[in-house]
Amino acid sequence: MRRAGLGEGVPPGNYGNYGYANSGYSACEEENERLTESLRNKVTAIKSLSIEIGHEVKSQNKLLAEMDSQFDSTTGFLGKTMEKLKILSRGSQTKLLCYMILFSLFVFFVIYWIIKLR
Repeated sequence: MRRAGLGEGVPPGNYGNYGYANSGYSACEEENERLTESLRNKVTAIKSLSIEIGHEVKSQNKLLAEMDSQFDSTTGFLGKTMEKLKILSRGSQTKLLCYMILFSLFVFFVIYWIIKLR
């Protein structure tokens, strides 16, 4: 029994419905396979790169969320401090002036004492 090879049973000069010679067909097929493999490699590289970018974005979002939380707590702390300073500044100005004069005198006497001991 004889195996039918490529192009057997086709009249000479007629290449069937393909419209090109078998040798040209195999060259085009090899070129397509090579290009397909190249494209497959590029798609795989892009896929792995996009997965890595996704992981990096998730870690950066986590870091930003932590920073946002810390900024919120710091904002609250600073707001409370400013409220306390406002309350302190509403108090008697003479009391504050008295404390400042007493502190200045204390510093002056400490410096005088240090200079006198030399």
